[in-house]
Amino acid sequence: MKSDGKVIVVANFKGGIGKTTSATAIASVLTEKGYKVLLIDSDPQCNSTDTYRAKSKDTATLYDVILDYDDPLPISDAIQRTESGDIVASDPALIEGDTKFERDGNEYFRLKDALDDLSGYDYVIIDTAPTNNIILKNCLVASDYVLIPITADRYSIQGLSGLNKAIIDQQRRNNPALKIAGLLLIKYKQEQILAKEVHAALTDIAIQMRTKVFQTAIRESVSVQKAQSARMPLIKYDKNCNAAKDYYLFVEELLEDIK
Repeated sequence: MKSDGKVIVVANFKGGIGKTTSATAIASVLTEKGYKVLLIDSDPQCNSTDTYRAKSKDTATLYDVILDYDDPLPISDAIQRTESGDIVASDPALIEGDTKFERDGNEYFRLKDALDDLSGYDYVIIDTAPTNNIILKNCLVASDYVLIPITADRYSIQGLSGLNKAIIDQQRRNNPALKIAGLLLIKYKQEQILAKEVHAALTDIAIQMRTKVFQTAIRESVSVQKAQSARMPLIKYDKNCNAAKDYYLFVEELLEDIK
């Protein structure tokens, strides 16, 4: 980015882990704090796009920015300004992205090049699909930090080694400045013994990944599902629920780390 803005990608190879809830909540809290924030939806399922009630048909999307080789669109022309905030919408056609990229040595830099021409934003938050593909690599190359949401169960942490390898690959080859901001525990139930055991194990995993588990954990809340049904970011739907309160605390913790 032209300015001193930070780019944060929210990633995990496991689906249903709360990436979209986290990405949209973080973007909402940062916006409330007075920062200029852009959300980018790189997931062909278009969940963030739907949450922001943005368009993915008959309009410019991320597809036109990174996969239209004949007439690439400046990312500023793909920004939709909604009641929930600014967003570059996803497109279901991105599911075929790996077959569309030209293998010209620049295929991992399409998003970075687009963001290099963007100014005016303090933070760019990128929501991702649970897939290790060229689009994810674009997101890693374009970002300053990786935020990894994770739930307190054993299956949730199984994909971390693969994600860590994908991050290390891009750090070595294409983005040596990329850092893992940390592991964010979500859907947390303090009373569950298993959750406490996994939480302890996550600390060891974080050390192996040269990062940390954030002190703030996001508690479970029925408002998360209700916000999804209402097509609204959690913070806008119910800022007083436990999960929303935790996201406010988390953003404070995150900002201390990435200043």
